[in-house]
Amino acid sequence: MMMNKAIKVSSLLATISLGMTAVSAAQGELPDPDGKPADMTKPVQVYILMGQSNMLNMGKVKGDEGSLEHAVKEKKLYPYLIDDAGSWTERKDVRNVRVMGSGGPGKTRLFNNEWMTISGNVGVEIGIGHHIGHATDAPVMILKSAIGNRGLGWDLLPPGSESFEHTDSKGVTWVHPGYKGSPERWEKGTEPKKIGWYAGLQYDGDVDRAKKVLAELDKYYPDAKGYEVAGFCWWQGDRDSRSEALSKRYEVNLVQLIKQLRKDFNAPNAKFVTASLGQTEKGATDGGGKILDAMLAVDGESGKYPEFKGNVAAVYTHPLSKGSSSGSHYGGNAETYMNVGEAMGKAMVKLLKNK
Repeated sequence: MMMNKAIKVSSLLATISLGMTAVSAAQGELPDPDGKPADMTKPVQVYILMGQSNMLNMGKVKGDEGSLEHAVKEKKLYPYLIDDAGSWTERKDVRNVRVMGSGGPGKTRLFNNEWMTISGNVGVEIGIGHHIGHATDAPVMILKSAIGNRGLGWDLLPPGSESFEHTDSKGVTWVHPGYKGSPERWEKGTEPKKIGWYAGLQYDGDVDRAKKVLAELDKYYPDAKGYEVAGFCWWQGDRDSRSEALSKRYEVNLVQLIKQLRKDFNAPNAKFVTASLGQTEKGATDGGGKILDAMLAVDGESGKYPEFKGNVAAVYTHPLSKGSSSGSHYGGNAETYMNVGEAMGKAMVKLLKNK
């Protein structure tokens, strides 16, 4: 009788355990990193992060409400970020590399070249890196090349983009340049006067800086045996949202960006994940709303661009944001950056499963 009771209790505990595992899996929780290196016989899987200030590391780590320490230690969020001793965990299978420079190719500042851990402020690379690293046997590099206050319709305009005209609310028609055109705009019928910047200059610089990292791969990923660019993550739109012309043009420019990045990095099958501005709700009709609509349109599930099905995804971030706005860097709230990063990482992993 006692044996039967023990068997029943054991069976019940096993059922509960399986149920908890199912719940954890459904919630997308990650285990602590195991501290083991990746399979170094495989090429490094590179994920390139680009955008503007959204993509930078603006989430505060220390402090009270809104800090990462408060989120992890008080609210018990993102448990995979700390070990049993309360120290930040480190992924030995994911490299975190961040470079930055203003304008075109040239002087580059190196901010990060380390295994994925918490050092300095928090950006979306943490959530992205942990989710992709957990799902990938091969070595992973999260490579960020971005700087703040840049517009897709001007500074980050990709090669192949054509000029267009826009008539403003006062009835004035402006010409906006295509790639390498200058200045940012001019009134139709007048002679444009070039300035010391051209459409796409920041795109050229950010791409070049990322390529230079890959050209010296062993400096950034020890013992690497080659690489392939497996994906791109894009979080941007604040500057374009402030321009009626550029927000209206965002979808055209975003489609060209996806195609051109794949071409420039010789990665025709690389996945692409974009994320919207956190303050913008679905149904909004302002500049931010137009950018959100553009991102949802390029999502492969929308059907508008059949060639993007299964390889492009858009993350709607308003439910993930903890307040403030992209223009104020979300108040430095670490949860916003972690939530968006996790969502982008999960979206990328889902795309990777599509053959």
